[in-house]
Amino acid sequence: MIPRIGEPVRPAQRYIHRPGAYAVLIRNGKVLLTHQSEPEPEFQLPGGGIDPGEHPLPALHREIVEETGWRVGRLRRVGAFRRFTYMPEYDLWAEKVCHVYIGRPARQVGPPTEAHHTAIWAAPAVAAEIVGNDGDRHFLNRLFFSGTER
Repeated sequence: MIPRIGEPVRPAQRYIHRPGAYAVLIRNGKVLLTHQSEPEPEFQLPGGGIDPGEHPLPALHREIVEETGWRVGRLRRVGAFRRFTYMPEYDLWAEKVCHVYIGRPARQVGPPTEAHHTAIWAAPAVAAEIVGNDGDRHFLNRLFFSGTER
């Protein structure tokens, strides 16, 4: 069972299932985040929705380039979480099933191509403090401060 992290389910609310893939990307002791300035400013792990028929890894590679301008090497899955949230950019309530991977940025190929995104490097403790959702924070804390990341 994939744990729910964050807001409780609103019993009267209908949610759309939205699978996604996200990455904790480490280079030179820092974590690569994306800052999305609209519709609401928020720091996030790079990643996003998996399109119908798309495998999580190609989706994640695509999203990382779009949101940060970086290509990454091999990614390893470290877990998953569910969150129930309103997505203002799509005007929908979603049950997001977030698959989380860890990896290393290999090469910057340009600036982010997705509108309103900026690549940000942060120390792990700062990243865990500034990310906008509890699931991202949970995985950053687990990987950096629970002795599980080597």
